[in-house]
Amino acid sequence: MSTQPFVIERIYAAPIQKVWEAITVKEKMKEWYFDLAEFKPEVGFEFQFTGGDGNKEYLHLCRITKVVEGKTIAYTWRYDGYEGDSEVTWELSPEGEGTKLVLTHRGLETFPPLDAFKKENFVAGWTHITGISLKEYLEK
Repeated sequence: MSTQPFVIERIYAAPIQKVWEAITVKEKMKEWYFDLAEFKPEVGFEFQFTGGDGNKEYLHLCRITKVVEGKTIAYTWRYDGYEGDSEVTWELSPEGEGTKLVLTHRGLETFPPLDAFKKENFVAGWTHITGISLKEYLEK
């Protein structure tokens, strides 16, 4: 499997502060991302959520590794009971009147060779999350 990270870029018609809050405030994240029991944009903070492929639900275990207020948040992403460690990074920058997001998911090749963990499933998931869910939330 390729060790190339998955990278997707999006531009939103919303100010950086609104995008930052959407990706770091638990109550706002619930509206477009996952319903997290707790979330704090602080290095070392651990959070978890369940999500699946329609056939099986997986417990995602995450730990925040980097926070640059209003610009960058990164966290580890792994699955309870499975090998593999990855990291998701959200980077924000001004783009005209709006905001550019660059989302990078590294380490996908470390997951077991299960259908649910195939790169194309991450591509589909992140494409939907950034291109539909977050976009609609920000631009409503």
